[in-house]
Amino acid sequence: MFKKVILHLFVCSLSVSALSAQKFYHTIDTVAQQAWADSVFQSLSPEERIGQLFMVAAYSNRDQKHVEEIRGLIEEYNIGGLIFFQGGPYRQAKLSNEYQALAKVPLAVAMDAEWGVGMRLDSVYDFPKQMTLGAIRDRKWIYEMGKEVANQFKIMNMHINFAPVVDVNVNPKNPVIGYRSFGETKEEVALKGIEYMKGLQHHGIMANAKHFPGHGDTEVDSHYDLPVITHSKNRMSETELYPFKALMNDSLMSVMVAHLQVPAYDSSENTPTTLSKNVVTDLLKGELGFEGLAFTDAMNMQGVAKYYDAGEADVKALQAGNDVILFPLDVPKAIKQIQKALKKGTLTQAMLDERVMKILKAKYWFGLNEYKPIDTTNLSKRINNDYAIALNKLLYQKAITVVDNSDLLIPTISVDKKSFASISIGETNADVFQNMLNRYTKVTPLSFDSLSNQALDSAAQFSQVIIAYQGITNSPRNQHGVDTQTVEWIKALQKKTNVIVVVMGNAYSLQYFEGVKNLICTYENNDITQQVAPQIIFGALRAEGKLPITAGSSFKAGTGIETLTTGRLSYGLPEEAGMSWDSLRKIDGLIEQAIKNKATPGAQLLIARKGKVVYEKQYGFQTYNEERPVDQHTIYDIASVTKVAATTQILMRLYDEKKLDINKPLGYYLKELKGTNKEGLIIRDVLAHQAGLKPYIPFWEKTVTKGQLNTDYFTDARGPSHNYRIQEHNLPVSLNDSIWKWTVESSLRELPKKKKKYDYLYSDLGYTLIFRLVEKLIDEPVEDYLMREFYAPLGMSRTMYQPRSKGYYKDVAPTEVDSYFRNTIVCGDVHDQNATLMGGIAGHAGLFSTANDLAILLQMNLQMGYYAGKKYFEPWTIPIFTTPQSVENRRGMGWDKPITGTEEGPTSKFASASTFGHTGFTGAAIWADPAEELVFVFLCNRTYPDSSNFKLIEENIRTRIQDMVYQSILEP
Repeated sequence: MFKKVILHLFVCSLSVSALSAQKFYHTIDTVAQQAWADSVFQSLSPEERIGQLFMVAAYSNRDQKHVEEIRGLIEEYNIGGLIFFQGGPYRQAKLSNEYQALAKVPLAVAMDAEWGVGMRLDSVYDFPKQMTLGAIRDRKWIYEMGKEVANQFKIMNMHINFAPVVDVNVNPKNPVIGYRSFGETKEEVALKGIEYMKGLQHHGIMANAKHFPGHGDTEVDSHYDLPVITHSKNRMSETELYPFKALMNDSLMSVMVAHLQVPAYDSSENTPTTLSKNVVTDLLKGELGFEGLAFTDAMNMQGVAKYYDAGEADVKALQAGNDVILFPLDVPKAIKQIQKALKKGTLTQAMLDERVMKILKAKYWFGLNEYKPIDTTNLSKRINNDYAIALNKLLYQKAITVVDNSDLLIPTISVDKKSFASISIGETNADVFQNMLNRYTKVTPLSFDSLSNQALDSAAQFSQVIIAYQGITNSPRNQHGVDTQTVEWIKALQKKTNVIVVVMGNAYSLQYFEGVKNLICTYENNDITQQVAPQIIFGALRAEGKLPITAGSSFKAGTGIETLTTGRLSYGLPEEAGMSWDSLRKIDGLIEQAIKNKATPGAQLLIARKGKVVYEKQYGFQTYNEERPVDQHTIYDIASVTKVAATTQILMRLYDEKKLDINKPLGYYLKELKGTNKEGLIIRDVLAHQAGLKPYIPFWEKTVTKGQLNTDYFTDARGPSHNYRIQEHNLPVSLNDSIWKWTVESSLRELPKKKKKYDYLYSDLGYTLIFRLVEKLIDEPVEDYLMREFYAPLGMSRTMYQPRSKGYYKDVAPTEVDSYFRNTIVCGDVHDQNATLMGGIAGHAGLFSTANDLAILLQMNLQMGYYAGKKYFEPWTIPIFTTPQSVENRRGMGWDKPITGTEEGPTSKFASASTFGHTGFTGAAIWADPAEELVFVFLCNRTYPDSSNFKLIEENIRTRIQDMVYQSILEP
């Protein structure tokens, strides 16, 4: 039934080598490698060998003229490789196949993809930047990212990734490295660089350490000019070269030489390190003993192009000792200049031939001796695979850093008795952030034309304000986009109320938040960080990151407060909870077909496992008119789910407090039952639907005469005695007592022959009796009690009775077009007719909610009454109520249970015997399975427009969905 997935993490300790393949995880036959390289080399003329030294820039988003230029370079000059830049996966794959078909020697294909191919290609997700990775404490995840980037490269038939950046970014004003570096600590840069490198190379992709000998302490961008680094050789060796040496001492296969001037190595005027024999040959290959491939940085950059003509620079790069010329400005011109240098003797054929052989051996290592075209089948899906997407989220989650928690607001544990607001600063949309905040409690978004004193006073009215500071830039110019006056306003607000500030961007911007408390840094601003930060704020996830750099005097490298989790639901991906995303996606088709068949106009589905919401989707519309789509805020009438989501919660609390003995009769607590056939009904039996009560009595029919509301019970007049509405009519308060009277006077079922006890038969009447019992014991309105004791502290802000009267009409999915009782569209008022006569607040029906709110309630029950630092029940109470009450009755007390060993029943046939939950007439179904730590919530309005529509039930839609959920669980 279940699928089995085994993930192998290959961690090898590899020794130094150039291209001796046996030293790498990606093993090859070195004898065959040499033979293939020799054979190809011998087939090339001296001119064709020169072409192998060039890696030309290619794009898949440019016009046909560009394509023809690349074709010409391949056919006429036998260039050795391509470095792809902007475009899209399918377009690049098509061009790559086309170019390879033209090549005499298969092309080495590279990409400058520091954070994955999404850095260059559209429709592909981005992995985190290296500064973000630098905040992650456990380096194994960086290896995993390297592995997944290698997977992307393999799918696209690419061979070299110009990553990792191992520059030690010791200069906060660095305009070109900054967020591309792992940080300012040389040891951490080295260790994390090694993990990224191994992740690539262990899986067949050549890594490339850059920018040698170290671009981390510059204030000039080498794309625009030649930076000068004035450090001594000792300083360079101790700091800048440290990570390069560490990677070389492990298994590094290639290096990119930067366009820098370092006078300590070469004081010749305007001589970038790329063109310096002292740096490339003497330092890199000689002193450091590096035998891998040496690539120039792009030769179109002004760090070299500003001072040297095309062709001239290429010759000097080869004279310096580089093996591959990257991004040459003019290949034909460069080849002519190289040929002139050969004639002059400033370059020798032996020098070039040695480099060509290194390149050919590398191509064998890439597998180009058995080149196959790119398979474009499901290309995007294979690149954006489920595991990689889950890994991407995990990387951001582990990086986000709490840099200050002076007021101990992170995590925010208690949410009741507080008012929350959020403010988004910056022009970027913060809807994702706001929506996630609202999963935990009601958070009011505030918007101000200006951050004035009036705005300050308005914000200060709230108990806690969460500020998302957006618009942070990666450029050190203009304080990384941080406005000083805005920061001063935040400081003023922190003097008036509790404030948490989420800096959504570059860590160097923190230096401009000196004096701001309760500070979180996300390093980047995207949907993932906007989803994760609120979960850290409310303790659903831990903050684990630490600053990889120093930002100002207050925030030193290594700063990072590890926060605690509170037991709240978090939100993630199926793979994080051991479930298959592909399997869960099959649910969509089933629900969409149900909507098409008009089993329901729309639905909400939420699946959580191991404390994490892993699948949450909304389908269809509130009605078949398709005017209002169902979203996460849509509120549904949950009908009989009220029994467990409201009444049973109170009963369990009363049991805990020893105010309720479930083994006593109703008459013990309700003296008005004395002398009636209800007096001796045992509470345990009533809750298990085995007390002999009739299943349902339509009391509402007593109030209707020939399809019209009976004037004995209803009036159009308004007044103090008419407090409850039925749509446009008013309901006398005495009718609630009438429902009670009719219930008490109702007869019991006949006791089955030869039985001393009643058998199980589901009944709503029991909860009318129980509701009166609850009201007496708590001595206050039920909704007030529920809100104070459960819903508010749990953060269930969209769970309530009578949502219409509370202003939620547009958010509520209507339940029926009633032409027989209320003669109107029932929307925002309870659908159950008897509950209507009780004023909309009853023990068996009346509650409205959302999938997210109910998942929170179920998770609390699944966690034995503990949630977000608060104990709602004693740990033994829930098992007592959720255990079957007899061998002949599957029911718990209030809670429904599976029928095990059969495909019949309210749950999936795969549900464990410990599962508990309930279903509702309107289509609602909620189930918690302790054995699988699984929460299932399905809400819909199948009763709209006609409550006699039972297609949802007849076609077993809910149980079939549950079956698919269980089938998605992967074997360990």
